[in-house]
Amino acid sequence: MPIDIIQLTQAQPFQPVGHHGVAPVHLFGGEHYDGAVTVALSHYLPGGGADLSPVPLETLYLVLTGTLTLLDGDGGTHVLTALDGARLTTGTVRSVENRTNLPASMLVIRPNPDSPQATAPEARS
Repeated sequence: MPIDIIQLTQAQPFQPVGHHGVAPVHLFGGEHYDGAVTVALSHYLPGGGADLSPVPLETLYLVLTGTLTLLDGDGGTHVLTALDGARLTTGTVRSVENRTNLPASMLVIRPNPDSPQATAPEARS
């Protein structure tokens, strides 16, 4: 099996629905990507964020730099700083906000529903 390498300069920008003041790039993901897991690097400007909505699939957040605030559907507030992570199960309602005057960066990792592995019988066991 080959090793897939991605240089940051090759990452593809995209704009997810419900995000503002966020500049994400797919490190692994996007059109024609068939890997089992997607990885996006999202840069949040001060005041940037993601609207309150459910995550479509289990999602892992890992804050790399700065501070981001997660708000959950029950009104809970969770402040994440560099190297803090969060696991959101499928359907978890959340918003993300950069409430600081500095940019923040976060990795977003989730299964790829378009992956051949997602539908393989052994993947369901």
